[in-house]
Amino acid sequence: MPKTVITPPGTGTPIAPFSPGTMADGVVYVSGTLAFTPDLQVAHVGDAEAQTRQVLETIKSVVETAGGTMEDVTFNMIFLKDWADYAALNKVYAEYFPGEKPARYCIQCGLVRPDFLVEIASIAHVGKR
Repeated sequence: MPKTVITPPGTGTPIAPFSPGTMADGVVYVSGTLAFTPDLQVAHVGDAEAQTRQVLETIKSVVETAGGTMEDVTFNMIFLKDWADYAALNKVYAEYFPGEKPARYCIQCGLVRPDFLVEIASIAHVGKR
């Protein structure tokens, strides 16, 4: 089955060999997303709420570029550096998913750079194209 690479307008070059998203058979897979500045530094150092918001905005742009909305997101994989940021993450998360919530899991782990506090990868079903 062929896949389509999803790259929102204005997306910078990733720090590793991956695409922001791919779509196959109407399913969008959004790569693990971190809060980067345009010059690939960590955005909002020390602020889990702001990093979560930026991560979800980036995910939203990938899903929308593929023709979907955040209501099409069916599953989120959430990675937190510290459980102390769980409430801040959930506060912002509830703004992006106000109705029926996607399935998800959340684990605590080290992230690619020490100042990243949250990373989220998503799956959305936007229909066959």
